[in-house]
Amino acid sequence: MSKSSLALHSLPPEVSASLAVLGEQFALARLRRKESQKQWAGRLGVSVPTLIRLEKGDPTVSMGVYATALWLLGLSGGLAELAEPSKDLRVMETDVRRASRLRAMRTRTPRTDLRGEKKDST
Repeated sequence: MSKSSLALHSLPPEVSASLAVLGEQFALARLRRKESQKQWAGRLGVSVPTLIRLEKGDPTVSMGVYATALWLLGLSGGLAELAEPSKDLRVMETDVRRASRLRAMRTRTPRTDLRGEKKDST
């Protein structure tokens, strides 16, 4: 048996809850399609015990299995966009603060041209 990752033991509660909901949604999708666990596991290329863990939102199930399950449901198209840079709000907020500070510094200090003469600060 492999050593358990520290990251798995320190999952943020929001992540654990999201995985549990995702697992429930996979189970519901399988049932709506009237497929048995054995059939669905076969389509995913995993064992039935792994499918059961997936449907419980177990974080030890590989991301590839989660991604394949999304693909089977026709929902894998948005997977690549999950970490899209334009959705990274923390970095965007940092960029705005940095630009605001830079703008404030530029308006406080007189600007000079290449000859050392003062220029308008606009």
